[in-house]
Amino acid sequence: MEETLDFSPEEFEKLLQRASALLVQQYAHVDTQKGFAGFSPKEVESWFDEPLPMAGSDGLRFLDEVKARVIDTATGNLGPNMYAYVMSGGSQVATVAELLASTVNQNVAKWHLAPAMTEIEKRVVKWAAEMIGYTPEAGGAMVSGGSAASLAGLTVARNVYFREKNINQTGLFGQSPFVVYGSNQTHNSTDKSIALLGIGTDHFRKIGTHADYTIDVDQLEKQIQADIRAGYQPFCVVGNAGTVNTGAIDDLNALAGIAEKYKLWFHVDGAYGGLASSLPSLRGAYAGLEKADSVALDFHKWLYQPFEVGCVLVRSWGSLRETYFKQADYLGAAVAHASDRLEFNEHYFQLSRNAKAFKVWMSLKVYGFEKIQRMIQKDIELTHYLADRVAGSDDFELRSRSHLAITCFRYVAHLRTEEETEHFNQKLVAALEADGRVFITGTVLDGVYVLRACLTNHRKQVSSVDYLLETIRDVARRLMEPGG
Repeated sequence: MEETLDFSPEEFEKLLQRASALLVQQYAHVDTQKGFAGFSPKEVESWFDEPLPMAGSDGLRFLDEVKARVIDTATGNLGPNMYAYVMSGGSQVATVAELLASTVNQNVAKWHLAPAMTEIEKRVVKWAAEMIGYTPEAGGAMVSGGSAASLAGLTVARNVYFREKNINQTGLFGQSPFVVYGSNQTHNSTDKSIALLGIGTDHFRKIGTHADYTIDVDQLEKQIQADIRAGYQPFCVVGNAGTVNTGAIDDLNALAGIAEKYKLWFHVDGAYGGLASSLPSLRGAYAGLEKADSVALDFHKWLYQPFEVGCVLVRSWGSLRETYFKQADYLGAAVAHASDRLEFNEHYFQLSRNAKAFKVWMSLKVYGFEKIQRMIQKDIELTHYLADRVAGSDDFELRSRSHLAITCFRYVAHLRTEEETEHFNQKLVAALEADGRVFITGTVLDGVYVLRACLTNHRKQVSSVDYLLETIRDVARRLMEPGG
């Protein structure tokens, strides 16, 4: 009898039904999902500390173990009590799409391996450009997230900007340093990208910011001029379309003007806030985004997709191919090459690529972009509500507002000195994680430790924000008690 890994149709249907029941149960309790489960690293490690399983087990019974150890103990990204980092909670249509995409199991590298999925990704690239008002001629690719999108955009920047130096072939040997510019609020993925590209983080100029945490353009220009005098090669300026610390949006028009004046590549990091540029209420704040040479977007943030899917956009498909194409016999024309086929392996680094665009495509087709825009606007309005509640209270201190969905604040009740306040808020974040009802993290603004709440989840409501503040107050009061 021939062997296979497949179950019988009846067994497989039972497995799917049980898995579906687990998903439905998650959504049945999503409104009350804790922010953090609170198990120690040692305890979680112990659940999975076992030898390599040589023999199999019953799939249905094993799903019970998955429920107990993985699903029921998951950090609460799905529900409304997650305020840490930039977590969107995903969406139900995308969940279904992931199941279907993994079933057909397409490698979106060459057109003939995934014809429909390739054309869907091309279409999603076009839609992404339309969402943010970018050129309709844009080329792009789905990537793992904003960090990978920035790396891809900066890779294209380096190779296309310096094409006459043939860096792809000769490398950076003997070159005077290339210099990249961005504000001191720029995401650390830019540092990582610059290191990976061989430019070196010593040549990333972190420019100071104004009181609203947007880049100081005058200081930027002075630094560019100083680097030119020193014999360096300024080549790229990074604009923030929503910083991850506070949601600050740089003056992108001014940065585009600087890039044009000094003939620099203009990269925009829109991983967090780029899609909010589609809102009529915010369109003016993003003026200049359309002038970017490359843009990083992150769809598992404000397009409410499950991890992982980001998107890099550049002004033309040709720039991507110039950067990434490499001839290989095993990728050649065993089938006669058709000029109307777009091969993603020739336009991005990866050869093995899953169908990330499929869930985006399905979500936009089912929900429609207008509904998603309403959810983004709601997140922003809830953030403004949070900021107003904090500003109007006696026990909190508001530290930053933004156009987007991040608010930074501190707990200050009964705290007498700056040192005491700083220490208490650091303890408070740890205590909130241990409590688990909400999950919120901290950050540092102007040398001051603050609580940072990010509201990028379509399931959040006014009651969610009220619950956040009530929980922080409750944990803070207990922390102030003797022995707390």
